[in-house]
Amino acid sequence: MSMQWSSDLATGVAEIDNQHKEIFSRFDRLFNACSEGKGKEEVLRLLLFLQEYVKEHFSAEERLQLRSAYPEYAEHKAQHTNFIAEVERLAREFAAEGATLPLVIKTNKALSSWLLQHISKTDMAFAGYLRSEA
Repeated sequence: MSMQWSSDLATGVAEIDNQHKEIFSRFDRLFNACSEGKGKEEVLRLLLFLQEYVKEHFSAEERLQLRSAYPEYAEHKAQHTNFIAEVERLAREFAAEGATLPLVIKTNKALSSWLLQHISKTDMAFAGYLRSEA
């Protein structure tokens, strides 16, 4: 299995799209590592990356939303907060139990599915709002 960026996920905001591409690239590394039997080594790298990078990415999105007076800002921000909490929960699980196979699978499924869902629905709604305001 792989998680590849595709143009149908493009929001039209270069900064956001480039950040999304980087996040996809990191998930793809985990998928590839799992297929090679090395998922346990890669899951820590992904969690450490996400703990920092998504905060930067979400802040960039939220700044754009505030500047454009996006009416769904609070809901969008709440989704970001929930994702950060999930990453933190998985990182705590990793710290407590190590890179178990269930953790690798959970990380793969939960975070990649959230990301695809969030970009394809929530971020695209924001992108549509930006286009309508332009």
